[in-house]
Amino acid sequence: LYHVLLRTLSRKMASGFYKLMFIIGMVSLAHSGYSAAQHRRFIRITEQEYSSLPTDILVQSLVSLVLTVYGIVHISGDFKEIRATIQLENKTWESAGNRPSFYMFCHRGRNLSPNYSPPSSDGASYGHH
Repeated sequence: LYHVLLRTLSRKMASGFYKLMFIIGMVSLAHSGYSAAQHRRFIRITEQEYSSLPTDILVQSLVSLVLTVYGIVHISGDFKEIRATIQLENKTWESAGNRPSFYMFCHRGRNLSPNYSPPSSDGASYGHH
């Protein structure tokens, strides 16, 4: 019981750690964007020629980006395999093509059927013959 509790607690703490990494990365990324805008404004005011951003702003931007991506990758959970064959190897051929969200019961085929009976007013038998 102690090990299960410790494992659950460590997962929650790890999740919180990655969320904190993500938040710090986003705040730092916003700060580096603000610093870049301030630098650009300073260059314009002093009428200097713009060559590139200072190295500290570039480094902060890259580190912030890496921190943000690392945090969000761990927050998002497990990834699925890109290859469809890995996901489909446990399914039968009949269930692989089954898409219930594409079932359509209200179509002109029911009007062509000789055994067609209109649905009742309560809608309980809608689409069923």
